[in-house]
Amino acid sequence: MAEAQRQIILVIDDDEDIVKTIKGNLELDGFEVISAFNGLGGIEKVKQHRPDLIILDLNLPDIDGIKACQFIRREFDFPIIMLTARDGVADTVLGLQCGADDYIVKPFNALELSARIKAVLKRLERSIVKRNYQCAGIAIDFKSRQVKVGDQPVQLTKTEYELLELFISFPNEVLSREFIRQQIWRDSNLYKHSRTVDVHVQRLRKKLERDPNRPRRIVTVAGVGYKFQADACQDA
Repeated sequence: MAEAQRQIILVIDDDEDIVKTIKGNLELDGFEVISAFNGLGGIEKVKQHRPDLIILDLNLPDIDGIKACQFIRREFDFPIIMLTARDGVADTVLGLQCGADDYIVKPFNALELSARIKAVLKRLERSIVKRNYQCAGIAIDFKSRQVKVGDQPVQLTKTEYELLELFISFPNEVLSREFIRQQIWRDSNLYKHSRTVDVHVQRLRKKLERDPNRPRRIVTVAGVGYKFQADACQDA
């Protein structure tokens, strides 16, 4: 990736070891990484560098991550992923309510963090650049949230629509059930050990596939999860 094209990620965390680890991994992924070790310093870095994405720790030595998130959201709409050492529902809900786009619980896997970052950035890119999308016979108007298969409108529930958005954000890539669950139901542990992902995929298939028992768009990858087949994909 050319230097001018590198996306900037700001890491705000008072744990220098964690910052060093995140920085090393993300630089391998082609990102430029800057850091701050407290909330107020992080807010200043946001103003100076205008990062493409912010990784923000919930526990900071001066102001907590919730307040820092609120300060940032007053002026900027850069995507924010909240880091938290606490796995309580109340903490994650507070983080999302203050304006965070996603959260991840410490200790976390570097590959998982990278996947979360890419998912958030892809959602942002799609919402900014594209109003309409056509892929594998499916047409989506993101502004009105209308979906058509061929010329026929399809009524999707909120969860089904979010699931379809996730699939088209990763065309021809295998998504694990755990990754799907974390993206769609990221503020709840309710579905952690259930077959909810499979049930919703089956419902979505019934609305998108000509033969849901022999799907051509959303295919099962045995032992892993699902893949959206978009080889004939063309953006509108």
